[in-house]
Amino acid sequence: MDWYIEDAQQASELRRQFTSFLERHAQAGSDTDSAALTFSELVTNAFEHGGGSVWVSVDWTSQLPVLAVRDVGSSFDFASVGTAADHQERGRGLAIASSLARDLEVATRDSGGSTVTATLDVPRATSESIDPIARTVGALPAIEEAGEDGFGKESFLRALVVQFAQDLELKAGPDAAEHLVAQVGTDVGSRMEEEYRIATGAIGKLSPEQMAECFVRLKHAIDGDFYPLEVTAERIVLANRRCPFGKAVQKAPALCRMTSSVFGGIAANNADGADVLLEERIAVGDHQCRVTIRLGASHGSDDQSSSHVYEAPLDL
Repeated sequence: MDWYIEDAQQASELRRQFTSFLERHAQAGSDTDSAALTFSELVTNAFEHGGGSVWVSVDWTSQLPVLAVRDVGSSFDFASVGTAADHQERGRGLAIASSLARDLEVATRDSGGSTVTATLDVPRATSESIDPIARTVGALPAIEEAGEDGFGKESFLRALVVQFAQDLELKAGPDAAEHLVAQVGTDVGSRMEEEYRIATGAIGKLSPEQMAECFVRLKHAIDGDFYPLEVTAERIVLANRRCPFGKAVQKAPALCRMTSSVFGGIAANNADGADVLLEERIAVGDHQCRVTIRLGASHGSDDQSSSHVYEAPLDL
């Protein structure tokens, strides 16, 4: 990171930015306060004794960051620096910094001014090295999806979602993948319902007709091809000829939980509960999707074990 400071008044704001930067990347429990104080003292000293603008940079390519403060004025004689208590105000900043940092050095530049460097005792957080072998078969995006300038955002995001679900299913099992996708679908579904209400001006509980319209609308927006087969007070039945994930969904059938949890969450919110049955699924080889959303609280003994049940949200 680099900063160019033209006056001392900017130093306090810069210290906050620097402290925040350290806290984002340092190991937990690191003494960022001492590092921030070192930073502040060196920058303040550069303005007080340099007589001009100051350039500040941080090199954190090694485990400990190296702070460099460059001024354009005359250099300060660091050889005379002992402890903070031994000096008048002029050398106090360097003395404090010297007691808090490692390897503090002052060098005079041929072009004028000086550079003070200090190694801060704040280790960077470690991260495990992960170097998996790239798949050569069945990897996404498919080459034919590439445009003139390479893969677009849509291809990239679809590949990201599908392969994430696929790898999770392979490593942690289908249940883990479906639980994760269901949570994402529930969260996303609430935002989609909110958008539908804003777009249509709908107020209060959505009717079955409005829910069906909402389902079709949100799926069309992401390139699905859902359409209603039946809409009654008891249930909504939808069919779909095109999955938003394309043929890639067959690599990660757990993504069908996205449809279930989006539809089920919205229906439960407006019908005091719902259950969703994914009767047909393109993801498992059917020629289309067929989804039945039964409205209302649990259907008791009539429930099908393959249905996904969604309860009405609690009134808080």
